[in-house]
Amino acid sequence: MENEKISLAHGAGGELSRLLMESVILPEFGNDFLQQMHDGAVLTLGPNIAFTTDSFVVAPRFFPGGDIGKLAVCGTVNDLAVTGAVPRYISCSLILEEGLEMEELRRVLRSMRLAADEAGVAIVTGDTKVVGKGAVDGVYINTAGLGEIEGEAMAPQRVRPGMDVVLSGTLGDHAATVMAERHGIEIPQSLQSDCAPLGALASAMRRAAPSLACMRDATRGGAAAVLNEIAAAAKVGIIIEEEALPVREEVEGIAAFLGFDPLELANEGKIIAFCAPEDTEAVLSAMRRERYGENACCIGRTTAEEPGIVAMETAFGGLRIVDMPSGAIVPRIC
Repeated sequence: MENEKISLAHGAGGELSRLLMESVILPEFGNDFLQQMHDGAVLTLGPNIAFTTDSFVVAPRFFPGGDIGKLAVCGTVNDLAVTGAVPRYISCSLILEEGLEMEELRRVLRSMRLAADEAGVAIVTGDTKVVGKGAVDGVYINTAGLGEIEGEAMAPQRVRPGMDVVLSGTLGDHAATVMAERHGIEIPQSLQSDCAPLGALASAMRRAAPSLACMRDATRGGAAAVLNEIAAAAKVGIIIEEEALPVREEVEGIAAFLGFDPLELANEGKIIAFCAPEDTEAVLSAMRRERYGENACCIGRTTAEEPGIVAMETAFGGLRIVDMPSGAIVPRIC
């Protein structure tokens, strides 16, 4: 990546994000924790501690189903939950633009508090900086989170051939909603961001299936990015079934209109997980009993063939490769 410059695509969760991490960040910071390439790190400060951090710059700041405040809490909580941790504490650092309306800040903070209450976490520390007008877009939020691991920690490297791939619900709701709001596209009230805290859902899944190997929340880069990352890390092939993928008609319409694949659209309230086939029904039953897992389904399987490759069985019976997303998929989606 010599002589290149940072582009929006480097922050979109696709191929350039991977290259930035592998070519620039890991060579400087690389250690056993980062090499796991998971959503959070399981620390050795004490038994069973997980740690994560994230930053949020979504535009627009308010959208149907959520806002930057709710997104910041849910994104941090969910990164902890999919490591196998129970989220406990988060931080909140604010970068505010001069001229931001105080009532808008109060609205964002109120949303964070409500999301934290639902997730069962406490916001215990933070920081505030104010910069000149035009230096940021209203408000940016950085968070960090701590959680306690229940049982064994989750990791992509635990995924093996012959496992089922389960998904907690419809794909692309968050990105489609934010894009529609950004571009002034009128959408039905039934379509909202799926932004939600997933700690309770993740806990129910772990209790239901001792074989649960890995969970991920499919945010930037969507399901396509997550599946490719896990296929590469676990050295397995992944085959998903087109007819099994749950996508709302409204999302399909917005994606087609704007030229996106729903598999590449960000979600902020969906889990993709891997478990042994004998535990699949138990996992799905547990998920469907939870508020944010009512539409859970099995979407595919892992194989020993073609390690690192993700393919989709089409409705016509053929196979097509699902590549890691590349380019600026949807900038500033979270």
